[in-house]
Formats: sequence, C-alpha cells, structure tokens
Amino acid sequence: MGRTLRSCRLVLDASTHSGKCESGRELRVPRSFIFEYNGAAMLSEATVRQLLAPFGLTLNGEQIGQVVSYLELLLRWNEKINLTSIRDPSDCVQRHFGESLYLGLSVELSGRLLDIGSGAGFPGLCLKILFPELSVTLLEPVAKKRAFLKEAARVCGMGGVEVRRERLEEFARLLGAGEAYDSATARAVGNLAELIPLASRCLKPRGLLFLWLSGRQARELGYHHSGVRRVKSLRVPGGAEGEIWWGENGVAEPAGSGNGDT
Repeated sequence: MGRTLRSCRLVLDASTHSGKCESGRELRVPRSFIFEYNGAAMLSEATVRQLLAPFGLTLNGEQIGQVVSYLELLLRWNEKINLTSIRDPSDCVQRHFGESLYLGLSVELSGRLLDIGSGAGFPGLCLKILFPELSVTLLEPVAKKRAFLKEAARVCGMGGVEVRRERLEEFARLLGAGEAYDSATARAVGNLAELIPLASRCLKPRGLLFLWLSGRQARELGYHHSGVRRVKSLRVPGGAEGEIWWGENGVAEPAGSGNGDT
C-alpha cells in the first residue's frame, strides 16, 4: 500500500509546471493545479515576477521574497478573518501588490507616510517593500486586522511601521504641531468628500495624497477638492477600470483647470 503524504509545503513554478515538496523532491503538476497547505497556496518567486511584469516592476531578490512572505501570510489569515475578497493567489499578486507598487514607478516616497483604512496593508505597508526607509503609520480600527498588519511587518522584516487604532477623523484631531506627514494613501475607501479634507489636515504643506479610485470615483472627484490640488492621474494597468489620483496639499485648482492624465 502506498504511503499517504499528510503534509507538504509545495512551491509552484508556473513557467515549468513543476513544484518541489519541502523534502526536495520535484513533482510535475498541471498548469491549473494549485496545491494548498493550511489554506495557503504557494507561488514561486519566478511566478510572482511574471505576474508583476505587466506593471513594469523590477524587484530585487529580497523584495520578491517579501512579496511571497506577505502573500502566504495574507492567504493563511484570510481563512480566519476577512482581509480580502480576492482568494486566488495570482489575482492577489496583481490586484493588491501590483496595483499598490505601481505608484513607485512615478514617485519616490520618503519621510513619513500615513495609510488610511489600511485593512490588509494595501497600499501603505506594501509600499515599504519598494521604500524600506519610509516611516509608515497604518490607520486601522479593526483589532484583528491590526494584528495581521503587525505580523506582516514582522514576517517581512519591516521596521519603522506604526499601527494605530484611530479612525482618520480622530487621528487628525490628535495630531500635534510638527507631526504632519509627507504623504498619505488610501485605497478602496468611500466618502471622499470627508476623507480628503481630513487627510489634508494630516499633511505638510505640499504634502502628497494618493487615492486608488474606481473609474466612477475618479469622474466624480474631478480636478479639485478641499484644498488638495490634483497633480495627475495614473492609469492602473490591467483589465479593471481604475486609477491612482495624485494630489498636492495646498490651494485647490480653479474649476475647469487641470493636467492631462498619464
């Protein structure tokens, strides 16, 4: 009688249709096969590179390793708490990591970043992969999600990460003089009419605000809003309609003015 394999960590490489068990034995697998271990599908570093290629991202070995570690942790925790509705690991790489890191092709972030409504850490914690010297504050009111964010930062070896329980309105009220941020990010959040002026209060003069928006949100937002001047919009690669709205803290643009999209 054959021996039953009860547990195995299988790392897949989609380019060769093969995988290796933790014992080192190489296995051939069909293209559509996804092996799960404790609910987490394992993608190889080569596969992650392929999935990020459409975003124009070139990550070094350490950065790719952080993406893989982050992804594995996300998939495992997502079995217990609702961190993301996206369950497919390949879609997670592109929709979460690719769309978040895409900003790094257009701007060099430095200093202090405030991530609003962090959830599973996209884009704020994810951007630490590209900008390791960035000091990041993650605002997340849900305790279980805060626990995940702290564990993700630990597993990925990220320093300079602070996880806070306050909502943006409370945080803006508590922020002291001289504590303003160089940049702020928000993704998949609603009520922009309230969010943007509150985010503006947390930013330095000329501080940058980046919003990951659906096409509908972008059309509704327009070119000016609550003291934040729109600089440009970055179209996100892929099939989904969406863009990164890029604004600068300061005087709002006059109605009807604005820069072209890139």
